[in-house]
Amino acid sequence: MSSRSRFARIAGLLSLAAAAAAVGVAAWQAASPSAPVPTHAGHRPAFETTPAVPATFQQQSYAAGDLAELVLWRREDAFSVQFFRVSPRAPGWTHTTMAGTAVSPLRHFGATDPHVPIGLRIGNWPSGLYFAQLEADGLTGYAPFVIRPTHLGEHRALVVMPTFTWQAYNFRDDDGDGRGDTWYDSSDTRTVRLDRPFMARGVPPHFTTYDLPFLEWLAATGKEADFLSDGDLGALTGAQLARAYDLVAFPGHDEYVTAREYAAVTGYRNLGGHLMFLSADDFYWQVAQRGAAITRLEPWRTVGRPEAALIGVGLFRNNRGARVGVWTVVDRKRWPWMFQGMKLLHGRRFGSGGIEIDHTGPGTPRNITVVAEIPNLIGPGGTAQMTYYETPAGAEVFAAGAFTLAGARDPLSRQLMENLWRHLAVRFRCHGEAQCLRGSEPSARRPSSQPSR
Repeated sequence: MSSRSRFARIAGLLSLAAAAAAVGVAAWQAASPSAPVPTHAGHRPAFETTPAVPATFQQQSYAAGDLAELVLWRREDAFSVQFFRVSPRAPGWTHTTMAGTAVSPLRHFGATDPHVPIGLRIGNWPSGLYFAQLEADGLTGYAPFVIRPTHLGEHRALVVMPTFTWQAYNFRDDDGDGRGDTWYDSSDTRTVRLDRPFMARGVPPHFTTYDLPFLEWLAATGKEADFLSDGDLGALTGAQLARAYDLVAFPGHDEYVTAREYAAVTGYRNLGGHLMFLSADDFYWQVAQRGAAITRLEPWRTVGRPEAALIGVGLFRNNRGARVGVWTVVDRKRWPWMFQGMKLLHGRRFGSGGIEIDHTGPGTPRNITVVAEIPNLIGPGGTAQMTYYETPAGAEVFAAGAFTLAGARDPLSRQLMENLWRHLAVRFRCHGEAQCLRGSEPSARRPSSQPSR
């Protein structure tokens, strides 16, 4: 990595001939979806309509000390509210139940009409994922929100919760037309609101499958991080992220991002910031946020900014969970730190993945390494690819390539996440021509006040 002439032009497109030979780009392009396939509300799982106390916060995130505004979605004659921090190891988690550690006393309220803001003070609580638990007339509801750090870089790792995608998958029907108010239920819908209660008594869609196991792993291994919502991320620049964080992790399904989010994360990567994408189908759709709503525009790849240029891989296809497969390690020797301590089954195999898969394609950095695959998971050539690449600025980018490494609970997959976190959560500065080696003394660490160069 000694000269700019060797820099792989990450944003450039691979030629069709070379890409077709290497990764089957023609099939990748043909198979890639251009729009979500509607899944009508009548075909949704029954647990989503469990009776509840529907409520939501006016914002996706707050800082400690803020006055949060909670709104009910219907009149309640009397109800109670209590704040909890999400505790993934607490008993009682289901598709319709959240569990956590109480961080506030129980408060009681009298008759309250819908959509009337209720001011609730956020305590001096650390950054993380929280929820308000509401009780009324024997029913329960949850209203989740993120507490962002008081200042960036309270911890050197950042976790971004996929709050835009959560609402895109919210099939709540508030206009009463019999269809969920999301583009997943009607091709005529292009805008979803961010201030709606979630169905399933308020548990975010797919949260217990994709996000909760990752939070469980963080807690079990004693790891700490700052947390932001998608909206928070879009308010930052790449330089701000680079000064504050060594690692930015996307554990969930962060499919919908704004231009500012895309620019911030790309800028962070260009300044040497490390990235982990632990699910699949990330940064696929461009959305515009206006107030408390996002509008779906078009796939990033159609406007010359393929997600593979940032992530390393892009969405290939969705088989709706019809089949999952086992990961097979392609090369254990090139990046030995990645598979350290993993006693791989049959010498090469571990974990499982599927549902949506990513593949290298147009825009993929030329120095990409495919570290593991699930061959032909979705037909011939429909191979899920787990990848890793580095940049001359010192950035290192890992992508899981399928659903979901973050959601995995098997020991081998969790060991892989441990190796990734240990390796990527600290950036080092090289001195002169000396090679930066992992395991160097802390004095070699890049000062936190300066962006990596």
